[in-house]
Amino acid sequence: MIGAAEAFPAGYAEARARFLAACVAAGLPVQTHPLALPGAEGEALAMDVAREGPADAERLLVVTSACHGVEGHCGSGVQVHALHDDEWRARARDAGVAVLYVHALNPHGFSHGRRVTQENVDLNRNFADFGGTLPANRAYAELHALLLPREWPPTPANEAALQQWIGRHGLPAFQAAMSGGQYQFADGVFFGGQAPTWSNRTLRQVLRQHGGAARRIAWIDLHTGLGPSGVGERIFACRDDAAAYARASAWWGGGGATPVTSIYDGSSTSSLLSGLMWNAVYEECPQAEYTGIAMEYGTLPLLEVMQAMRADHWLHNHPDAAPELAAAIRARMREAFYTDTDDWKEQVVRQARQAMVQAVQGLAGAE
Repeated sequence: MIGAAEAFPAGYAEARARFLAACVAAGLPVQTHPLALPGAEGEALAMDVAREGPADAERLLVVTSACHGVEGHCGSGVQVHALHDDEWRARARDAGVAVLYVHALNPHGFSHGRRVTQENVDLNRNFADFGGTLPANRAYAELHALLLPREWPPTPANEAALQQWIGRHGLPAFQAAMSGGQYQFADGVFFGGQAPTWSNRTLRQVLRQHGGAARRIAWIDLHTGLGPSGVGERIFACRDDAAAYARASAWWGGGGATPVTSIYDGSSTSSLLSGLMWNAVYEECPQAEYTGIAMEYGTLPLLEVMQAMRADHWLHNHPDAAPELAAAIRARMREAFYTDTDDWKEQVVRQARQAMVQAVQGLAGAE
C-alpha cells in the first residue's frame, strides 16, 4: 500500500510511468494503444489497459481515468493507489470480479493540460449518433461569441453581456447551454465533434475485447470540476432506466456515501448532457447488464471552472498569445480540475475505494 499523496502525478508522463510501474508490481500485463502524436514534453502518448481477472469472467468492473484529459491527475491517482492496495485487489478476486483499469482515455488532453482531445472534442459528448441528426444547442449558439471573445481577459462589456444573459435565463440554464454539448462550433467549448475521435474508437475496441464475455458490467468513470471541493458525487451513468437507477442506488447509495444523483431528474450538479461515453457499453457489450456512475470530485466554484475553460479554449484559438498569459491560463486550468493538496487526495482515494468495493459487492450479489 502507498499513501494517497504518493499516487497522484504532477503530469501525464509521470502518471503513465507510475501506472505502468504499479502494473508491474501487481504482476499485471499492460495492453498499450499508442496515439501517434507527441505529448507536451515530447513524450509518447497512449491509452494503457490492465486487467486483473480471467478473460472469461462474467462480472467485470471498469475503472477509467482522463476522459477529460486534465482531470487525469485525479483518476490516475485513484488507479495507481488501487493497484498498490492488496486488500482491495483480494476483495475483487475473492468475489469473482475482474477489474479493468483503463488509464488515460484522452492522453493528449492529459499531457497538454486540456479537457479536450487532440481534435478539440469533449470526449464525453462524442458518443453521439453521427449517422443521424445531431442534437441542436440553440442556447450555446447565442453564447458562443460571448464565451470566446477576441481578447483575453474579457472586457467589462463582454462580462456584463454574459451576466445579463445569466440574469435573464438563470445560472442552471447557462450551465446547461455551455456544458450540455454542441456540434456546430468546432472551435468552441464542449464541442462533441462531427465523427468518432481516436479515443472513442480505441475505447470501443477495449470494451469489445474485455467486455464481450461479461454478463454484468459496472463502470466507475473518474472526473473532477463540479460540486463541493473533495466531495465525490456519484452521478448515475446509464440510460434513463428505472431498474438500472435502482441498482446503482442500491450499490452506491449506502455506507454513509452521498446518494446517487441523476441528470435525468435534476438531482445532479451536472446538466443533462448529450453524446455520453457510457453509450458505448450498450453498443459494444449488448449481452451484459450494465450499471455505472461517474465519480465527480469538486474543486473550485462552478463559475471559476467555467472561466478557466473559456480561457483554455481562447488560448487554443490564439496560439500566439503572450507567454505570460498562456502560462497563467494553463495554471488556472490545472487548478480548476486538480486540487494539489494531501487532504483533497486522501478524500478522493477514500471515496473512490469505497465506490469500487461497493461495485464489487453489487456485481457479486444476487441478480
